[in-house]
Amino acid sequence: MKKLRGIIPPMITPLKGNDELDREGAVRLVEHMLKGGVHALFILGTTGEAQSLTYNLRYEFVELVLKQVAGRVPVLVGVTDTSLDESVRLAEHAKQCGAEGVVAAAPYYFAASQQELIEYYTALADALPLPLYLYNMPSHVKVFLEAKTVAVLADHPNIVGLKDSSANMNYFETLIYLLGDREDFSLYVGPEELTGECVLMGADGGVNGGANMFPELYVEMFNAAEAGDLKRVRELQHRIMQISGSIYTVGKYGSSYLKGVKCSLSLLGICDDYLSWPYRKFRAEEREKIRKALEALGCSCVE
Repeated sequence: MKKLRGIIPPMITPLKGNDELDREGAVRLVEHMLKGGVHALFILGTTGEAQSLTYNLRYEFVELVLKQVAGRVPVLVGVTDTSLDESVRLAEHAKQCGAEGVVAAAPYYFAASQQELIEYYTALADALPLPLYLYNMPSHVKVFLEAKTVAVLADHPNIVGLKDSSANMNYFETLIYLLGDREDFSLYVGPEELTGECVLMGADGGVNGGANMFPELYVEMFNAAEAGDLKRVRELQHRIMQISGSIYTVGKYGSSYLKGVKCSLSLLGICDDYLSWPYRKFRAEEREKIRKALEALGCSCVE
């Protein structure tokens, strides 16, 4: 498998109801991101609300996205679950549809030890029909994939990379120190506020939610950082921080980031902003704040 480098948006799952896809919106969003030059797509992750979706809808969404992408860029599918067998089943479906890899955070509920994580991921990787990317998401799954654990798992022939959403730069630089020179293992950063810095340090790219809305911006940041253009990185970082500070912080919700992304895409005329239960889309007052934030960024809203 060729090493993936660049911007890999964690695609939202456009919905019209709790078990109904916004299929037309999903098609528009795929085309919007591909037009922006993204290097791959990642579906059914945290930004994709995967754990709130029915299994039938997850399978349907995999089929829809893979059919629309039609091989133009690689697609990675999130298979995080509390059941190893369910993860494998979804991965088999993803392979049949043409996905290039799968992504899995640690099983959530009882917190696993580091040795249990090594044993779990080894068993999962052995059973999967596609290459596996580890997903460090300690805020959501209660466990941290320690750097030494990642280094052990990186020797498995079917474990090919890691996405880190911890926002811990010391941790990420430790990963780069341990694994950054390997051509068979990729390191991606989740928080977009850190993408420029991490790519400058040797990361292979960013899995940035803002690329749902502004794919060109994050692709340009990756290119500038990869080229070592510090002046341009600083300029682009200012705009990325403006997005982060105005769109992801509306309301006092644990899901404010996701609400902001979906509301923005709705205002931009790309897809519906329905969120799966227990989360709800922004109310009128909050929606108006997002409209003003988009206008301050130079965007034209459709309503």
